[in-house]
Amino acid sequence: MLAMNRYVKNRYISFCLGCIIVIGILQTFFSKLVELVPSFSPLLFPTLTIFLLVFHLFIACFMAMKYWCDRRRLYLVPIAFAFTGSALLMVGTLSSFPAWLDLYQFNVVNYNDAMIFYMFRHILMAVLIIASAILYTLRNHPLSRLSHIFIVAGVLVFTLSMVTLSWFYSSHSPLLSVDLVDNETRQFMVLWSQAVNIILIILWIVTLLTLMIITRVKNLFWIGGNFLCVCYVVTLLMLLFGGHAEDISWYRSRLFETVATLLIIFVLLYDVFNLYRDSHLKYQQSYQNSIRDPLTRLYNRSYFYDSLNQSLSTAKETRPVSVIVSDLDRFKRINDCYGHLQGDKVLQFVSNLLMDSVRPQDIAARIGGEEFVLMLSNTSSDAARQVAERIRLKLSSFDKASSGGQLPEPITISMGVFTATSPEITAEECVESADKAMYEAKETGRNRVVVYQ
Repeated sequence: MLAMNRYVKNRYISFCLGCIIVIGILQTFFSKLVELVPSFSPLLFPTLTIFLLVFHLFIACFMAMKYWCDRRRLYLVPIAFAFTGSALLMVGTLSSFPAWLDLYQFNVVNYNDAMIFYMFRHILMAVLIIASAILYTLRNHPLSRLSHIFIVAGVLVFTLSMVTLSWFYSSHSPLLSVDLVDNETRQFMVLWSQAVNIILIILWIVTLLTLMIITRVKNLFWIGGNFLCVCYVVTLLMLLFGGHAEDISWYRSRLFETVATLLIIFVLLYDVFNLYRDSHLKYQQSYQNSIRDPLTRLYNRSYFYDSLNQSLSTAKETRPVSVIVSDLDRFKRINDCYGHLQGDKVLQFVSNLLMDSVRPQDIAARIGGEEFVLMLSNTSSDAARQVAERIRLKLSSFDKASSGGQLPEPITISMGVFTATSPEITAEECVESADKAMYEAKETGRNRVVVYQ
């Protein structure tokens, strides 16, 4: 328990240090930018908003697809709707800056509307991220289909409510109104400076603490989520110390939010890369298990025949394919005298010897209890006989001491060789011919190599 607490504490410390470093780098970058460009174009804000809108749509689609692939991740639904709603509210923000599309309305900017959409966007995202953290605690508790529908519907209704309210509170509707910015002087109103901004900062701090307590910053995905909360706290603090809608803090907060969101996208992509790498490794392990014998790790019968058929399709006089069928002599006595566990060790020892005796492009397989087969591509009959003879002599030279106890006594092997020089011969005929040669070796005294004639 103490080790776990220490590990979690170290994660928190590492996360905080990482946030400080990233924020420091972004702050330095913006300071250098201000030195190079002392004044910004009024179009910079809507341009950054467009980039941010695209980034949020990307994250929303990413979360929706992850949920679609794994319905147990219900906690991704509020995040998807949070970024979708945020993108919709940024469309409202762009409508407050008609100059980004209409050249003749360059000086027409409704900063109050932009700030209203900005306020509702923060409320929407913070609430839905808290909802996501709460649903994350239920990830191991299967929910019914009705519960999924209810939660998705509730999140959808909340998102649409926030978007609708922001539209009514803006100048698009005379029904409701709120003054956050004076459009004449560009000054922030007292309601924004002393109430709304501070409430939003507190809301994001609560969201950050909720995420950190529930998720414990346990993986890259939630590191990105916690970092997003930190970024929003920082952007709101920038606006808190700003005086009006066109000062440096106005552009700095939007630029900071855009760059921070881009960093989060990179984090999510890296998370996808890790998932792909893990799934690829699992696929490779599963594939290897499907083509290999579980005891000896040689290839299994099915893979051997597939490989042999493929090689035989191009077999000819100048590219012969040789097959060596091998069988351990008197192996049943090993099992009867020393037990099946010792017999398994003998099979593993012989398998390692076979794998070490062939080239990487050759195939070594186990096709029966103590029966093995080798496929030697582009190998003549004489060369295959030499390979088999070398294996036979090497195996017979081992005893209990030299084998490290894997062989309880010296053991021999009988081997049959067949070489195909035409694609008309089938894999079954090749193995059958080599098998006949192997049985001839058994009948003529064992511990020998016979080439099929």
